[in-house]
Amino acid sequence: MLLQDTDRITSLLSQWKKGDDDALKLVIPELYEELRRLAGTYVRRDGNATLQATALVHEFYLHVSGLREVEWECRGQFIAAAARTMRNILVDSASRRNAAKRGGGCVDQLDGLNPVNGLSLAAPESAVDIVALDAALEKLAQQYPRHARVVELMFFGGLTVTETAQVLSATADPVSLRTVERDWRFARTWLQSEMKNS
Repeated sequence: MLLQDTDRITSLLSQWKKGDDDALKLVIPELYEELRRLAGTYVRRDGNATLQATALVHEFYLHVSGLREVEWECRGQFIAAAARTMRNILVDSASRRNAAKRGGGCVDQLDGLNPVNGLSLAAPESAVDIVALDAALEKLAQQYPRHARVVELMFFGGLTVTETAQVLSATADPVSLRTVERDWRFARTWLQSEMKNS
C-alpha cells in the first residue's frame, strides 16, 4: 500500500473518531480485501471454524463501533485492532462449538511460523486450536505484554515484522525490527510449551 494511501486512511480514521460516520464508510471498502485476507487466514488456521472469511469480516464490521475512540496513528494499527476483534469473535465461536462438543479443536502447531525475508510470520496452513492459543496468549500477556502484542499483531493480524515494529512504536516506545523478531521467537517457544502443558 502506498504511503499516500496509508496517510489517507489514517486521516479518515481520525475523522471517524471525531464523529464523521461517512469517513468509516470510505475506509472499510479500501481495506476490505486486506480484512478479508486476514479473515481467510484465521478461518484456515481454525480447522473447525464455522464462519467463512466474508462472514467474519461482516461480523467485525458489526463490532467496529467499539474502536471509535482509538487515537489512530497508522493503518497497521487499525488492521491490528481488526485482528484482535476477529480473534475474539473466533474464540467466542470456538468456545461455543467446543462446549457443545465437549472437546474438539485442532492440533497445536506453531512450528511452521518462521520469519522469511521480513515477511509475515503467519503460516496460513498451520492449524491451531484457537481457544488454547487464546488462553496461552492471555497468560503470556500477564508476564510479557509486548511479546503477546507481537504475537497478536503478526499471528492474528498478519502484519509483517516491519509493520509490527511500526504499530508498536506508534503506540509505545520505539521498537526495532530485531526486537520484534526476538520477541516472536521467545513468544512462539513460550506458547508452544504452555499449550503442550495445558
